[in-house]
Amino acid sequence: MTFTTRPTLRGTFGMVSSTHWLASQSAMRILELGGNAFDAAAAAGFVLHVVEPHLNGPGGEVPAIIATADDPTPRVLCGQGVAPAGATIEHFRSLGLTLIPGSGPLAATVPGAVDAWLLLLRDHGSLPLSVVLEPAIDYARNGHPLVPRVGATVSTVQELFTQHWPTSAALWLQGGQPPRGMFRNEAYAATLEKLVTEAEAAGTDRQAQVEQARKAWREGFVAEAIDKFSRLPHRDSSGEDHAGLITGDDLASFEATWEEPATLDWNGYTVAKTGPWGQGPALLQSLAVLAELGDVDLDSAEGVHTTVEVMKLSFADREAWYGDGADVPLETLLSPAYAAERAKLIGSNARLELSPGSPDGREPVLPSVAVGKDLGDATTGEPTVSSGGVTRGDTCHVDVIDRWGNVISATPSGGWLQSSPTIPELGFCLGSRLQMFWLEEGLPSSLKPGLRPRTTLTPTLVLQDGQPVLACGSPGGDQQDQWQLLFLLRHLAGGVDLQEAIDAPAWHTTAFPSSFYPRATEPGGLVIESRVGTAVRDELVRRGHVVTEADPWSLGRLCAVRREPNGVLAAAANPRGMQGYAVGR
Repeated sequence: MTFTTRPTLRGTFGMVSSTHWLASQSAMRILELGGNAFDAAAAAGFVLHVVEPHLNGPGGEVPAIIATADDPTPRVLCGQGVAPAGATIEHFRSLGLTLIPGSGPLAATVPGAVDAWLLLLRDHGSLPLSVVLEPAIDYARNGHPLVPRVGATVSTVQELFTQHWPTSAALWLQGGQPPRGMFRNEAYAATLEKLVTEAEAAGTDRQAQVEQARKAWREGFVAEAIDKFSRLPHRDSSGEDHAGLITGDDLASFEATWEEPATLDWNGYTVAKTGPWGQGPALLQSLAVLAELGDVDLDSAEGVHTTVEVMKLSFADREAWYGDGADVPLETLLSPAYAAERAKLIGSNARLELSPGSPDGREPVLPSVAVGKDLGDATTGEPTVSSGGVTRGDTCHVDVIDRWGNVISATPSGGWLQSSPTIPELGFCLGSRLQMFWLEEGLPSSLKPGLRPRTTLTPTLVLQDGQPVLACGSPGGDQQDQWQLLFLLRHLAGGVDLQEAIDAPAWHTTAFPSSFYPRATEPGGLVIESRVGTAVRDELVRRGHVVTEADPWSLGRLCAVRREPNGVLAAAANPRGMQGYAVGR
């Protein structure tokens, strides 16, 4: 029998996998109450705001992909907020900035997560809002045991809080020290309680209640508090104090949306991702190129090398072509002919230059701004592992599948407690996703008001014969699709069981500009878990890869649920970080 850190769970009632055990069990409670996968995922999402505040928050964002029991066609839920109306390249240039700061009010997009979760509940939920929000309210009001990484994160930014962000110090420093043990966020509990009160004032109709809660968030007391606080200058990662740009009008004009996914038919499956306003299609491009190359042995240096070189090409195309509002030649980028053309570029040695393709004969355009060195600033971004292999905070994920056939994959993120000063009346802070735009004209991800940043958040839904069979995802910034690629290759192509595929050694490349401030890049950069082995590492170095060995269990925090061919439901969760858990029966 193959050893795994945990069993793959199997049952027939429902399965949940998330990056925190309290979120997973809260979602399972909702299923036990008769709720569906969408009620359960939303409950988990709001709990994650409370129990993983260093990894996501109400001021952040969430993309998701769903399929319903009535309609298995995958749909994307976009809860990625947009650039505020005042966020122009000219404004940032007038402040003397060449990059958007990675933290502080100036880096915020319009919060999108809460409106997206509420839209999901309005259109596909089944339980009252008060029931769905009850677990999050309870943990915020009455307390929950903090994971150690929360206190460690606060410790890293303690000086910033005490000297420049007093409202964050008031919430996160207890007696002048980082929090540990039980923690309460009574201001956020009051925010959720007020949303429920506003909702119930709309009458007894469930959908009307949820819509009223959306209005209270986007046009009522939440929008008013954000508008007022955003105008106050605060220190950001540029080293200067700047006021934010978000206004009440920005919140009122934003709504989460339903969209068509990008899809690829691969190995007998259909893989669904967000559109090219996010990085999701890079996974599809990688799968298409690997299909041209044939089977790879992921336990060998050749397999590591091949997957890394393929990912470099896909992420070079991400840099040159992806962006909201851009003319993205996605059909060509995902075509067999283009994949075959790109496959010919895979050689025996590491590629050290960024090499986007020319789909339809178009010339790629890359940013000319010099990228900075990865400073490991805890305030500025999502990556799980720094260039030195040091593990730091990132984001969250949740997958749910229920007995009726509803399934969702969602990746909540942003609004980290360390990303922006706390808004005291609300108990949370704004996000910093605006840093993913470039302050340079003519790029597919150039800053423009009303556009979404090219997010790294990238849930996955897989179908077979038109029916959803797998939902998965991982935190990790630019690494999310890289780690998911390895998982899909092992599980769907290699036939490895869910938990074994998650437990297997992981790696990723850093050989393209980071999506996070200060946009660092490392030509030839390759980070591997030390479990990959000395012989493989030495061969990769010989091939020209600039190898960094990370801790043996540090890369990837995958979650997954699936429906097996016999109809049994299954789930697995990543042991790295000792936080994520799957539950089900």
